[in-house]
Amino acid sequence: MAAWVWVIIAIAVVVVVVLVTAGARNRRTALLRDRFGPEYDRAVENSDDRRAAEAELRARESQRAQFDVKPLPEATRLQFAGEWRDLQERFLDEPAQAVDGADSLITRVMEARGYPMKDFDAQAELVSVDHPDTVENYRFAHGVRERAQAQQASTEDLREALLRYRSLFDDLLRPEGSDAAGVTADQAQPANSDRRQRVAAEPEAQARVEAAVAGDRADGPAAGESDDVDPAVSDTNYDEQTTGRREGR
Repeated sequence: MAAWVWVIIAIAVVVVVVLVTAGARNRRTALLRDRFGPEYDRAVENSDDRRAAEAELRARESQRAQFDVKPLPEATRLQFAGEWRDLQERFLDEPAQAVDGADSLITRVMEARGYPMKDFDAQAELVSVDHPDTVENYRFAHGVRERAQAQQASTEDLREALLRYRSLFDDLLRPEGSDAAGVTADQAQPANSDRRQRVAAEPEAQARVEAAVAGDRADGPAAGESDDVDPAVSDTNYDEQTTGRREGR
């Protein structure tokens, strides 16, 4: 066979290999995008290149696969949901302490589900594999909590943090592999039997919190506080929930 024929065959083989490799890479990228959603975009933005970001996301999947993360028993879910309702009621008088309690409660829920308790960044990365749509809310809320500990968060910041924590909390309480909402904090009875309605729905309590938030806006932040709200806040759709703010207000 003539030499030029072998050259053409070799070129054709190389082209096929390149196309197959590119196709496989594109499929892996599509799978990662589909699984991680906004977390994929965040990883790419924070990485030097797309390949490194995708390798890091696959490493998260491999690490997550090492742990047996299980749904919560119904009784445990009800208990945690009741505790969350108590936190929302506590927000009226002690917003910073309520946000701190929300962070601790979510950590306990994660531990009960089977997630390893490491430093915050490692926890968030593992949770992102199962809850990519709400893990950024977790990061945001945790950041507000840290600012609150330094007395640099306003009441409005704390209200938003509690809503962000709530989004992940409800995801963690949802039965794994189910699209049903399951038992959430709104559906469980509170720990104290005389509290029958969610605090945000009570007119008097609602007015108190709205007055506190309005006072923050009218008077400006206290010394050492910041009234800035992260630009990402406007992108959320958690304003439908009513921790300290009436829906449709």
